[in-house]
Amino acid sequence: MSETPTGASYAAAGVDIEAGDRAVELMKDWVRKTRRPEVLGGIGGFAGLFDASALKGYERPLLASATDGVGTKVDLARQLGVYDTIGHDLVAMVMDDIVVCGAEPLFMTDYICVGKVHPERVAAIVKGIAEGCVLAGCALVGGETAEHPGLLGPDDFDVAGAGTGVVEAERLLGPDRIREGDAVIAMASSGLHSNGYSLVRHVVFDRAGWSLDREVPEFGRTLGEELLEPTKIYSLDCLMLTRTTAVHAFSHITGGGLAANLARVIPDGLHARIDRTTWTPAPVFDLIGKAGQVERLELEKTLNMGVGMMAVVPAGSVEIALTTLRDRGVDAWVAGEITRRGDEATGATLTGDYAA
Repeated sequence: MSETPTGASYAAAGVDIEAGDRAVELMKDWVRKTRRPEVLGGIGGFAGLFDASALKGYERPLLASATDGVGTKVDLARQLGVYDTIGHDLVAMVMDDIVVCGAEPLFMTDYICVGKVHPERVAAIVKGIAEGCVLAGCALVGGETAEHPGLLGPDDFDVAGAGTGVVEAERLLGPDRIREGDAVIAMASSGLHSNGYSLVRHVVFDRAGWSLDREVPEFGRTLGEELLEPTKIYSLDCLMLTRTTAVHAFSHITGGGLAANLARVIPDGLHARIDRTTWTPAPVFDLIGKAGQVERLELEKTLNMGVGMMAVVPAGSVEIALTTLRDRGVDAWVAGEITRRGDEATGATLTGDYAA
């Protein structure tokens, strides 16, 4: 007598619904820590709810939205088995884009795609996202964990997120506010942040042949620890700056480097001239340049070179701006100024050599 063939199932196809449910239970406590008064309900529903009546106090509220991911930095997290910091990177990439226009971060959702659901691993990723949301002052109102067996390996994953903020129309920051004579304030990055990792991985693995557990004296820790350093979240620092003094614009230094990102907020007719001699990039930037024989201009258009956020302020606001940032533990300095545009090819250029 022949055996009855076993029918196909979702589990047989590689999707473990019970593991997904377990992951949701593990992450609930972390999501609760991000709760704002405007949030209704908890996670587990089909949509996150945010009480928009909280915006009644605005005369003309503008909603700002952004979405992003972390890029190939997630592969380093996978190799190191460290999953509770990559969420900081995700929140920074989304919410620091939103705050650039002067908007207060309100809420965020995430999307985690995995080859196989490991509940504790997914919960660790969400823990990092929740911690990042607390640092940005926003709520994590929901998300999605998707299991893609056959497309991703059992240990592979990726993360993405979307966020929303609000700003009063008359307080919207941007190119229209910038004037000749304004100062450009640089805020130090915590390291590489979350851009340029395809170049970084090519240099340290393919060209230098280094391993993630290599001790690097210049870092005072391993290569892996340096590369996985979370992106600094500037959202609340920038908002405090707008409340204590005049700010004309912010620029989040991400993919494309310092000059290209700053140029995005410089109006026609004006130019941002940044002086490299005002700071010394962290050792990781010099090391990558030397290990890969990467030319300076290539480094500068790929990596942040030690600056994660820039603020354009009136010259008379410099001292209070620097004091505000330093009181919040942000290393900041005047890095340049806004001038009339001459024959420059772009809206921002770097001059001089980095301080030794």
